[in-house]
Amino acid sequence: MGRDVDIHPMRRPSILTFVLAALLGACDAGAPLLTLSSRELPSPSGPDSGEPFLSASGDTVFLSWLERSEGGSHDLRFARFLGGAWSEPALIERSDLFFVNWADFPSMTPGPDGALWAHWLERGAEGGYDYGIRVTRSSDGGATWSEAWTPHEDGTPTEHGFVASVPVDGSLGFIWLDGRSFAPSSSGAPAREEMSLYFRAMGEAGPTGPETLMDERVCDCCQTDAAVAAAGPVVVYRDRSPEEIRDIYVTRLEDGVWTEGRPVHADGWETGACPVNGPAVAARDDQVAVAWFTAAEGVPHVKIAFSRDSARRFGEPVVVDDGNPAGRVDLLMLEDGSALVSWLERTGGEWAEVRMRHVAPDGQFGESLSVSTSSSERASGFPRMVRAPAGEVLVAWTDVEGEAPRIRVALVDLVTP
Repeated sequence: MGRDVDIHPMRRPSILTFVLAALLGACDAGAPLLTLSSRELPSPSGPDSGEPFLSASGDTVFLSWLERSEGGSHDLRFARFLGGAWSEPALIERSDLFFVNWADFPSMTPGPDGALWAHWLERGAEGGYDYGIRVTRSSDGGATWSEAWTPHEDGTPTEHGFVASVPVDGSLGFIWLDGRSFAPSSSGAPAREEMSLYFRAMGEAGPTGPETLMDERVCDCCQTDAAVAAAGPVVVYRDRSPEEIRDIYVTRLEDGVWTEGRPVHADGWETGACPVNGPAVAARDDQVAVAWFTAAEGVPHVKIAFSRDSARRFGEPVVVDDGNPAGRVDLLMLEDGSALVSWLERTGGEWAEVRMRHVAPDGQFGESLSVSTSSSERASGFPRMVRAPAGEVLVAWTDVEGEAPRIRVALVDLVTP
C-alpha cells in the first residue's frame, strides 16, 4: 500500500519476561497445555502462487489463492481438503484486472445459506490505488459462480479492501476499509483523506441492506477480522485516533446496530504510518479471543486477550511472541475456550519463522512451535490457519525462497500431555 511502513523492533523484551511467564504457567497443573507438532503436506497450488486463505465447513476445509496464469493475468482458485487429501484446483475467476497485494488478499468461505462466497479486489480505470471489492456466490459447490457484485456504491476512484466476512441473520455480511473520503465531496468540500470502516450484508441476489458506516477514522491498511459470539457478530480492526494512536478496537452488532468501537486494550501505540498488521478474532459461545501485533514504546509484541462475555469486556493481554515478532497474526479458538495463535517471528536479517503457540484463557501458554522457515519480506504475506475435520490444524503460507513464490501447507497435530 502506498502509505505504509514496516515497523522494525527497537528493543526486545527481557529474557526475565519469558522466564516468569513460563514459571507461572508451570505452577498451575489445572491448565492442560497442548503439545504441538507439524508435518508438511503437498500443496494444491501451482508455481507463482500466493495470498492463501483458509476456511472450513463441516468435514471440509477450503483453500483459496491467487496464481499467475498464462498471458500475465491471474487466477483466483480454490481446492477442498477432504479425507486427508486435496481436490483438483477449481477456478473462481480469471482476470488481468485483479489488484494483487501481499497484505490485501481475496477470500473464499462457506456462507450460512449453504453457498460458497468469494471476494477479490479489482482495479479501477484510474489505476494506482483506485480499486474496489467484487463479491460472487456459488450455489453448486463452486462449479459455477454468479455475476459479481460490488458492496460499496460511492463510485470514487479510491481504495476499498481489507475485507472480512461474518454470518448475519442468515446472510453473509462484509466488512471493509473504505477510502471514499480521499475524494472531494460532491459539494466541493476538500477531501478528508481518512480511511473508514464499512459494513453491508449480501444475499442471493446481491446487497440486502444499506452500507453502514462503522467507524469514520481507522488505520489505513490493516486487515479486519470477524467472528460470531453467543451475543452476535464481533468485528476487530486497528483504529486511528486524532493523536495517531493505532490500537486494536472491537465493535459488536447489537439489535441490528454496530456499537461504538472500543479498545481491546489501551496499548497506546503512537505511529505516524500504517503498520500493515491487522488483528485476528475467534469466538466460541460467550468466549472470545483477540490476537494482535503492537510496537508501543518501540517494543514489538504479539498479544492475546480473552473475553468471557461475548467481547463486551476483555481481560489483561498476554505477550505470546518469542521476543522479535513481525506480527501477521492468525487465531483459532478450541472447544475448551483456549486458543492457538500464529505469527511470524524474525530470526535474523530477512529470515523469519511461522510460529504457533497454545494459550489458555487464564494466560498460561505452552512452548512455541516452528511450523516452517519463512521470510519477513512483504512477499511472504500472512500465514493462515483453520481447524481440520480430524481435529488437527491446517496452516498455509507463501514460500518466497525459490525462483517463484508458492503456497505451502502443513498439518499441525494437537497432543494433550
